[in-house]
Amino acid sequence: MTVEIRVQSVKPLRHTFGHIARRFGDKPASRYQEGTYDLQSEVNHHYKPLWDPEREIYDTRRTAIVMRDWYALKDPRQHYYGSWTIARARQQESAERQIELVREHDWLRRLGDEARQGVILGLLPLRHVEWGANTSLGLVAAYGYGTALTQAAAMGMMDRLGLAQHLSRIGLLLDGQTGASLKAARTAWLEDAAWQDLRREVENLFVRRDPIEVLVAQSLVQDALVDALVLRRFEPAWSGAGGDAAVMAMLLDFPLRWHEESARWVDAVVKVMAAESESNRALLRGWADAWRRAFAAALRPLARRVLGEAAGDAALRQAEDALQTRLVRLGLAPGAR
Repeated sequence: MTVEIRVQSVKPLRHTFGHIARRFGDKPASRYQEGTYDLQSEVNHHYKPLWDPEREIYDTRRTAIVMRDWYALKDPRQHYYGSWTIARARQQESAERQIELVREHDWLRRLGDEARQGVILGLLPLRHVEWGANTSLGLVAAYGYGTALTQAAAMGMMDRLGLAQHLSRIGLLLDGQTGASLKAARTAWLEDAAWQDLRREVENLFVRRDPIEVLVAQSLVQDALVDALVLRRFEPAWSGAGGDAAVMAMLLDFPLRWHEESARWVDAVVKVMAAESESNRALLRGWADAWRRAFAAALRPLARRVLGEAAGDAALRQAEDALQTRLVRLGLAPGAR
């Protein structure tokens, strides 16, 4: 008996979803494309929001920025829900190993009193800044337009809660899981003069209604200054006060890497918006400059408290210079095109 095996190929009628084919052509699409493009609800809205009856519930007029295609604001990381959760799970595994190593050796409990107080005053209140960032990005996710922008903002919003929890765990390592350091940090955030100017500016963002202005203020300006100043410049001060540079560098590795990754997305989005029109560029430049001045002034008392007046001012100038270089690259510095 002879067994004959035949192979028959079936030509698919189409290779992707219709809305993806209309944009990119009928060819296999990436998961990012399928989970991002043209998913924004545009028609058949049931009602206009009672709190803003002049606009639709999803409305491009909520921002002064004008785009012909809001899906031009694609994420260079190409994060959709699946790839984002996988990436964060891997980062969390690495962070857990670092935290567990510090816990097993009880390295943070060995810090001197000066270094311990420096971490409590200069680092742990950032967990409240991260909560503020969560709130600000929540507005971008809710009132921005186009899934390319809003899904990235929503992921960033949840990332900020993760960063706040990471900082909280550093505090718990510092005080032996009692929570005393977190209470002290909360008191510093609410009452210490070094933090009050920054707290004011964080809360000022809560009443801004243009989602793109909030994105620029939060994810471009504030994050750049806080990353360059607090996460990069304060740690040597704790080491010099009897801390362990390797330990703090290990614990701050995840926040630093996250800021670097987020900056790729923010820069890509802002650059595309600025290139869209000169009016967009002028708006973005104005927002970036105004919030740069506001946050730089707000961080000065903290920089001086942690590093001393001269060193604090120098560190803040370096952070501002780094931000200015970034704004020049994005075409948002005064006179840049």
